Amino acid sequence: MTSVQFTPATKAQAKLRAALTGPAGSGKTCSALRMASGIGGRIAVIDTERGSASKYADRFTFDTCQLLDRTIEGYLAALDAAAKGGYDVLVIDSLSHGWQELLQEVDRLAKARFCGNTWAAWSEGTPKQRRLIDALLDFPGHVIATIRSKTEWNQQTDEKTGRLRPVRIGLAPEQGKGIEYEFDLLVELSADHVATVIKDRTGKFQDRVIEKPDEAFGRALAAWLAEGAPAKPPAPAAPAPEAPRQPVPEAPKPPVPAQPAGPNLSRLQALIAEHNLTDQQQAAWCSHFKADRLEELTQQQVDAIVAKIERSVRKGA
Repeated sequence: MTSVQFTPATKAQAKLRAALTGPAGSGKTCSALRMASGIGGRIAVIDTERGSASKYADRFTFDTCQLLDRTIEGYLAALDAAAKGGYDVLVIDSLSHGWQELLQEVDRLAKARFCGNTWAAWSEGTPKQRRLIDALLDFPGHVIATIRSKTEWNQQTDEKTGRLRPVRIGLAPEQGKGIEYEFDLLVELSADHVATVIKDRTGKFQDRVIEKPDEAFGRALAAWLAEGAPAKPPAPAAPAPEAPRQPVPEAPKPPVPAQPAGPNLSRLQALIAEHNLTDQQQAAWCSHFKADRLEELTQQQVDAIVAKIERSVRKGA
């Protein structure tokens, strides 16, 4: 049995994981570079915006990689190169292109291999997104990522003239659902370059409004991250003392495991496409057999679902 122990919690030094979201023109790239400069050390930029970060090279010192391969694999290769390069701060400008490429890839997979079933195609898309998130969290330096927001226009009353004027606002970030949970700091930038801290694990900036996040903001974050003892990898648990050996009765032979679905799954997917069965129905099958996706069902379980569909078709004929 695994030995589990609890110890008093202590504040340890950490690396920043920050995301800046906002519509076009809100200042995400410049703000990220200013914050990175305030944190200090060698800065690298993964640029998916066709060299937009390099336009600030006269104001900030950093190395850049123009990422032409914006697939998840491209991001992972760039993250690995930055880690091997020993950079202290990594700016990713932006994460949105990776999500857009993944959506297109899942759509292609659905059409080519899953009879148009996008829900089934995410069985391959979700692990790729998880690999990207894990690489971000495992990066040995600080990470500041920019994420585009969907842009929408609204009307507001001008306080001086009393007239309505169009105002550009940013909505949901263009990235995977729940991506905001992966960051220590989440900053939302408005079209007027005003930042609102909507998530803050430091506890010092929560809900603060900051006009044009700058080097001072980066230095304040670095000071908090440096507090505490140096981070150490968790020590391996001590092995439990070996119990005296007792004669062990012969265990019964385990039952033969159920066979995986194999080619039978193709028959089920064809029936799904032929009869326009919904994603909710497929989710119900998986839930009944305690599986996350169709590919995890056994041959016997798939046969049972196929038989049920065919009986239903015959009754409706």
